[in-house]
Amino acid sequence: MTELLYRDDAYLAETDATVTAVTEDGVEFDRTIFYAASGGQPGDSGKLNWDGGSALVTDTVHPDGDRTRILHRLDGAPPPPGTRVSLALDWDRRHRLMRMHTALHLLSVVLPYGVTGGQIGEEKGRLDFDMPEPPDDLPAIEAALNAHVAADFPVSAEWIGEDELAARPEMVKTMKVKPPVGQGRVRLVRIGGPDPLDLQPCGGTHVASTGEIGPLRLGKIEKKGRENRRVSLHFAG
Repeated sequence: MTELLYRDDAYLAETDATVTAVTEDGVEFDRTIFYAASGGQPGDSGKLNWDGGSALVTDTVHPDGDRTRILHRLDGAPPPPGTRVSLALDWDRRHRLMRMHTALHLLSVVLPYGVTGGQIGEEKGRLDFDMPEPPDDLPAIEAALNAHVAADFPVSAEWIGEDELAARPEMVKTMKVKPPVGQGRVRLVRIGGPDPLDLQPCGGTHVASTGEIGPLRLGKIEKKGRENRRVSLHFAG
């Protein structure tokens, strides 16, 4: 099991760790700051340094779908098990992904439909909605989105039990992908205070407040099925 440091501090850009396993597919550590690809968010990249060597981390994944472990794929020869290493994120890339991920949560607020898919990118992101018809007033929706950014709502994470989540199904906005269960608890991301603007299960990395996102621009709205619409979102600045 890997200690997932980003869950408690998404701004931790460097840390020390110990190699616990090496395979032909990559390296595992006892702890990591690298987010593994899941939930529409790409895996992190960065660099690995140790006494006598270094390698680039090109991608991070959950091996065999095991969310308690993270495999770091390297460009370069790996250090052997037991080696003490220093991990460093490509912070600029991670921060842009954090900003876009939080922005997509806001998009699900201004477009209150079931979410059927999504993808987070460094320059743009998108959500697919169970939406029979496109919105009539796109400028008003974009204005509402940027008003939530400008309001600078705090963004925080918390945990609830799986039974409590099952009793509150309205918190799950995704229709086709359900939050991972089986560990007894589920992580929630809250935007706003006690009466939140948004509260939903999410394992990804986010900024600390909506003001950090910056101005946003709505992109294309594409029809992707009888009642499925894909809405693109871009950074405006």
